[in-house]
Amino acid sequence: MSERILHITNGSSLTNYLIELDFNDDILTWHEMLCEGNTTSLVSSKSFLNQRKAFLSTYYDIEIDEEEFKNELAILDNVEEYSQIVLWFEYDLFCHINLLAIISILKEKNISLPLYLVCSGHVEGDRNLKGLSELNHEQLLSHYENKIQLTESDIDLAITIWRIYCGKDHNLLKPYITRESSFKYLNNCIKAHFGRFPDLKSGLSILEKNVLILIRDNDINSRHHLLGYILNYQGYYGYGDTQLNRIIDNLKGLFTEDDNGIVLNRQGHEALLKTHNFALEINNNIPYGGINRLDYFFSSEENVLVKNPIPCPLKNLNLY
Repeated sequence: MSERILHITNGSSLTNYLIELDFNDDILTWHEMLCEGNTTSLVSSKSFLNQRKAFLSTYYDIEIDEEEFKNELAILDNVEEYSQIVLWFEYDLFCHINLLAIISILKEKNISLPLYLVCSGHVEGDRNLKGLSELNHEQLLSHYENKIQLTESDIDLAITIWRIYCGKDHNLLKPYITRESSFKYLNNCIKAHFGRFPDLKSGLSILEKNVLILIRDNDINSRHHLLGYILNYQGYYGYGDTQLNRIIDNLKGLFTEDDNGIVLNRQGHEALLKTHNFALEINNNIPYGGINRLDYFFSSEENVLVKNPIPCPLKNLNLY
């Protein structure tokens, strides 16, 4: 059997980094952001691609190059020349949901090659979590040398969680928060996912709440200044500029913005005090896998998602 390796990376930045480090094997670059938008469990299906095209166009004005997408995945149709597949994904929710989808599509295509995971996060001697592209050469090569071979149990777990994510009952994810596996950061990512739904009392997600706290507790000069804070203090989400700017836009009714900077208004303070539920005002009904965000609220007391309890009709609930 050939000793050639197929690397699957989490984006162009890492792909270019590996090329710079003289990784000469084939590289498949996964450009998706499946932590947002409708998904189907069959990643290689036409339905999956159509839903992704509709979502990215509607919410972010991004057009998928369908031929490029198909050509990239076509690498997986002929894997006989490879001895193993190495998955390069990071500690955050953004990367982990993409990782689950990649493992699922490998299963769809009956690929049984050994799978290895290179996952960054905690780095010895550094307090902050690190992305793969943030590692220096020595650290990245060390991560690669210490890559983890995924077991059949790991693979089954990834496929199960992906199917739940694509389904209608995300509370089924809760037991997996404490499940041990080779996915060191998966439990944190599941908890972060639950935190994306509006709080039962305030109507704010964890990230929306944190944005308001950053505004309240800091002298914010501009949206660009605020974006920098959020990028550094978003925890396990791994969102990019485009996603975070959308969140800021959704919250614009809760802060005042002028030449002097950004400060919370009365509604923003009320949201943090949980004196009113602001889910309707924010009206962020972005899809997560198989459900829409406003289908459920998060109960911090019960630590579960509950059906949307707001009796008045919500706007723009259905994307399709």
